[in-house]
Amino acid sequence: MIDWDEISRAEDMDELRDAKLWLFQENIRLENERKELNASQEKFLKERVQLRKELDELNRRTVRERQRLKEESLFFDKKMAILQNGFRQLDADRRAFESQKRILEEKARHGREETSLPVLEDSVRLLFRGANNPLALRKRYRDLVKIFHPDNLFGDEELAQSINREYLRRKNREE
Repeated sequence: MIDWDEISRAEDMDELRDAKLWLFQENIRLENERKELNASQEKFLKERVQLRKELDELNRRTVRERQRLKEESLFFDKKMAILQNGFRQLDADRRAFESQKRILEEKARHGREETSLPVLEDSVRLLFRGANNPLALRKRYRDLVKIFHPDNLFGDEELAQSINREYLRRKNREE
């Protein structure tokens, strides 16, 4: 703080000159600090605006990502429902096939049919029912092979061979 009483009591010119020099230097220092403060304020405001822009962009990206995740989740749920329906249909077809196979084997055992091979071939044709295009045929073939492959626990070599023959017959017919 400036002591004006002391300056006014100064007796010689050197003291006044020293006080004047000190006042001038203090004024320059204060002016420099004011400029630095203004520059800092401007820099702070620019950084604040930049931060706001970055936050807005991050919020937009977050909203887009949430929307994308929601859409992917819905798509996944639809795919899962399709797969579950496919497995249910495949299981129903397998049960129908096994029941028809048992009936036909019973008929074959009672001497009504000469051999069980035509019965098996008819049963395999039933498994491929509904596979009307090459993509559906290939998918049905893969599913059936996964189920009835001889390496599986309940696999059947004769049935797997019949499935292979029927697939090749249908594939060649479509070409």
